[in-house]
Amino acid sequence: MPGVVHAAQVSNLARLLTHTARLLPEHTALIQGDQRWTWAQIDRRVDALVAALHALGLRKGDRVLLQCRNNLAMFESAWAVFRMGGVWVPTNFRLAPGEVAWLGASSGAKAMLVEPLFAEHADAVRAASPALQHVVWIGQLPAEHADEPTYDALVQQHLGAAPAEATVAHDDPLWFFYTSGTTGKPKAAILTHGQMGFVVTNHLADLIPGTDERDVSIAVAPLSHGAGIHALLNVARGAATVLLPSEKLDPEVVWQLVQQHRVSNLFTVPTIVKMLVEHPAVDSYDHSSLRYLIYAGAPMYRADQRLALQKLGAVLVQYFGLGEVTGCITVLPAHMHSADDADPNAHIGSCGKPRTGMEVAVLDADLQPVATGEIGEICCRGPAVFAGYHDNPEATAKALRGGWFHTGVLGRLDARGLLYITGRESDMYISGGSNVYPRECEEVLLTHPGVAEVAVLGVPDRHWGEVGVAVVVRRAPADAQAAAVDEAALLAFLDGRLARYRWPRQVFFWDALPKSGYGKITKKDVRALLFERGEVQPLTDT
Repeated sequence: MPGVVHAAQVSNLARLLTHTARLLPEHTALIQGDQRWTWAQIDRRVDALVAALHALGLRKGDRVLLQCRNNLAMFESAWAVFRMGGVWVPTNFRLAPGEVAWLGASSGAKAMLVEPLFAEHADAVRAASPALQHVVWIGQLPAEHADEPTYDALVQQHLGAAPAEATVAHDDPLWFFYTSGTTGKPKAAILTHGQMGFVVTNHLADLIPGTDERDVSIAVAPLSHGAGIHALLNVARGAATVLLPSEKLDPEVVWQLVQQHRVSNLFTVPTIVKMLVEHPAVDSYDHSSLRYLIYAGAPMYRADQRLALQKLGAVLVQYFGLGEVTGCITVLPAHMHSADDADPNAHIGSCGKPRTGMEVAVLDADLQPVATGEIGEICCRGPAVFAGYHDNPEATAKALRGGWFHTGVLGRLDARGLLYITGRESDMYISGGSNVYPRECEEVLLTHPGVAEVAVLGVPDRHWGEVGVAVVVRRAPADAQAAAVDEAALLAFLDGRLARYRWPRQVFFWDALPKSGYGKITKKDVRALLFERGEVQPLTDT
């Protein structure tokens, strides 16, 4: 209509795969074990999966839940869901059935793709999710579900189909990136086509510049989170991705694959970097092809950073960010690292400069910038910021108040604009690159009949960055259940109720927990007592 201005639509993110498959049809796209798939094969299979999902009744905007390890289906399903205009809802495959049931129900997933290994998870999702209509099995069909479809059969049945790519707007969601909050329940950060188009471009510019089809990446972490974001970049540039042969991280296997496939980039977390460079295999295989080793998700001890630089050379790239901005807050590129503490390029303790196109600020409680060098909350704004939390307007308003995304992390900026993290506002701690929220564990432990009170908190750990410890007050000795409460019993109680990476590594038993005048447990006092009593030892960085 004359005089009416319509907002421009954006490219469906799946167009990245379309372009690469047209340009490099016979180039290797994905490798796992002895199997290889080309870009043309992947593209045809993605079209087939889109057609299959349409045949099951799924349409634009529908959510598809994934519960599986890194494999072909995990890789393909993202692109199929993007292409059809749906929302990909991948889980961390290590989650317990009840935890996945919450993701399925809270996302409103209409279909679930799942490996038979996780049949119990599928049953839990069915019981909790009234919206769920279809379960598709990745691999061998379980006997008790013989009337349900398998992933491979659906793809084979629809090979040759050419479904239309969904037309999308900037704010159309494509991925529910689950992240926990201090309330303990995971929240679905809504990632959109427009946002992710910027993020992919930004990551290519800031993290792995110059990448093309001659490069090769290796995924050493689940594609459900940061490693999946990193995979998008390599698809955009036609670089093959190598998947590990199993979910077990074996450093020797990783270095063998780096040598075999001439791997040039990978994304991981400091804990895994430490494992890789401390393993003797790092000296037994040729890793000279490696150009970028991106690490994020947790601070890296300087001693570990130095060793990695000594073993691998100038390949480390650090970024700081959260799922809500898909890591896109700051970057410390390779040339801003050094193994020499006296080198001004070492930038010890910094997580880098603001990402291209993003603004970073350290704000006080009134949302005003603090003076250079002073501590406040790290906030950011720019095209990488998510569209909010699904079905959680209160959390969205809190996270985006004042026009900034609030990280809940404390830090400071120096005169050059480099960011330094000093702590976190919440009780959340980061163990092995995974965010862990103590309340989730506390709530489970408090259901044990022998537990009266509990405080879980993170403490420094040389290997994992941080680990959880639990301080427990038993119920009165007269209670028969209390006599059976020891560390082994409580850890056994967590089994099946909480993912293992969320478990405390140690359990201490006290007669009472320190409390405020309002009767609340004061974790800062719990932490201080742990160190005073010598139950937890401080780390010294050497």
